[in-house]
Amino acid sequence: MTALPRAAAFCLALWAAQALADADPLDSARWGDMRTQLFAADATVVFDPRVQVTGPLTAEDPMNVPIAVDATALPGVTEVLVFADFNPITKVLAFRPAAARAELAFRIKLQQSSPVRAAARTADGVWHVGGTWVITTGGGCTVPSTGSASPEWQRRLNEVSGRIWSRPEGNRVRLRIIHPMDTGLAASIPAFYIEQLSIVDGQQRVLMEIDAFEPVSENPLFTLDLPPSVTDLAAVQITGRDNNGNLVNAWVER
Repeated sequence: MTALPRAAAFCLALWAAQALADADPLDSARWGDMRTQLFAADATVVFDPRVQVTGPLTAEDPMNVPIAVDATALPGVTEVLVFADFNPITKVLAFRPAAARAELAFRIKLQQSSPVRAAARTADGVWHVGGTWVITTGGGCTVPSTGSASPEWQRRLNEVSGRIWSRPEGNRVRLRIIHPMDTGLAASIPAFYIEQLSIVDGQQRVLMEIDAFEPVSENPLFTLDLPPSVTDLAAVQITGRDNNGNLVNAWVER
């Protein structure tokens, strides 16, 4: 057998190394579809362990799966997109950190066991992808919300409650919004969900903007952390809307 020329051997080794680097660490049959559907054809998308996604190994309640995304190890994060490979509606939410840290905790619905991923875009336009597998019995996206069956949600729709904590590493803000967050996949119940939220401080400085999609859990709960440079946080204002045009506008005070 004739040995490969040195240049050809080098190219083959380089190709093999690149193929290994591009391999999905979660070994999902849907990754190729996710890459095509969610990112531009010319976008640079890389797997990066600096983007951390945490969730339960096994989720007992597929309608309320706690997920936390932390991309603070990356410099210059401008946007984070969260998605679940095997959900019928793959996009979960997107957020832009602005003055907040590039991390967010929330709850989602899962239709079946799936990788849950976060793609963080940095200032150079590169998407950095991290994720985790969550195992669940499923059905979270096609079950009606409990709120849709109760007349009380109409009275309390988009009501906001929350809390602000002072911590040495920076303030923490937690918000809860009353909303059924129906996916439209349950029989005879149309999609009804919060689409957009903006969180600002008392000086109208934007802390974070969130674009929510149908798989966010009912009565969504968001936890965001602020860097120590964001001081004197006495209150935050939450504004936004749902897909029917109902407005969110509330203040949370310390």
